[in-house]
Amino acid sequence: MELYNLKPAEGSTHNSKRVGRGYGSGKGRTSTRGHKGAKARSGYKKKIGFEGGQMPLQRRVPKFGFQNINRVEYKAINLDLIQKLAEEKNLAKVGIEELIAAGFVNKNQLVKILGNGELSAKVDVEAHAFSAKAEAAITEKGGNAVKL
Repeated sequence: MELYNLKPAEGSTHNSKRVGRGYGSGKGRTSTRGHKGAKARSGYKKKIGFEGGQMPLQRRVPKFGFQNINRVEYKAINLDLIQKLAEEKNLAKVGIEELIAAGFVNKNQLVKILGNGELSAKVDVEAHAFSAKAEAAITEKGGNAVKL
């Protein structure tokens, strides 16, 4: 290997000429940036969503309603689903792990038990939240409603 046969690795160079390296390169002086204006200066950054002075999309589209940043999103599970799960798997306690295993919720979701449906047997239920009707129905049958 000699100095005359050294060359850059395959794919490491992309341009045949280096920009802004004198008149002889053919890409000197303005270095392909044109003449004057913000885009010709160093440090230029286009604002996100800027559309050349046209009203940007995020300002053209109407907005309405109220977005509560403190809202807690729950996955709703009804009592009839818990009864069905307890009967099928022969469970005395239905918790988050059982609901995840059955495919009703993801591991990152919070679960709220709602009172739609009937319980026919004593079942202990673990969840992040309960409606008043669901909690009353669970305790009425002798089960426990455990908040996580």
